[in-house]
Amino acid sequence: MAFPLMRKATAVWLVENTSLTFLQIANFCGLHELEVSGIADGEVANGIRGMDPVTSNQLTSDEIKRCELDPNSKLELIINPATIGETKRRGPRYTPLSKRQDKPAAIAWLVKFYPDLMDSQIIKLVGTTKPTIKAVRERSHWNITNIVPTDPVLLGLCKQLELDSAISKLEKKSNIEVENNSKNKKTDFLNSINSDLALSDLDKNDLNKEDILKNAESIFEQKEKN
Repeated sequence: MAFPLMRKATAVWLVENTSLTFLQIANFCGLHELEVSGIADGEVANGIRGMDPVTSNQLTSDEIKRCELDPNSKLELIINPATIGETKRRGPRYTPLSKRQDKPAAIAWLVKFYPDLMDSQIIKLVGTTKPTIKAVRERSHWNITNIVPTDPVLLGLCKQLELDSAISKLEKKSNIEVENNSKNKKTDFLNSINSDLALSDLDKNDLNKEDILKNAESIFEQKEKN
């Protein structure tokens, strides 16, 4: 199934400018309904500017009105070739001469909204080089004052599916790091409690060591929730 360009940006615009249901927007943009709800609550897509799917020729005003009147209807996308997947490439990406000047703008957009993307991922997405990425990151590029961050999908440098895949890998890595940090904090906390217990006289305490450690785990979990 094809989805619109800049799915979250499109969802932001639809939430702000239409009375479509969260489910209708989620189905059209390929997002979870809770993500759309989060966009409406300001918890998701902070800093992302809405993109009008009508002016980008991906929807018509009549189509939006039709679905606003019938919450059970689904929005029909005007197919954009850039949203369609492609077979896996072999070898380096070829970029037409007419689009090579757009690469710094695409790099600037990627490092602005996804600063944790690795250079190798950016190279794969837009077909650039490490020195160029470094120059844009450090704002030492010779044309930095004229570079306007622009979505690489809109520039035609990569497919939406490729960008979404790179972002998904980034978010997965981030979640794993957060989980590992949480486990390490819990281990350090329990080790600290265990060390203190070893120095104390447990025979004089109403609770045994196992009970105290369970209480320590409970305290740590309560802190995590807060």
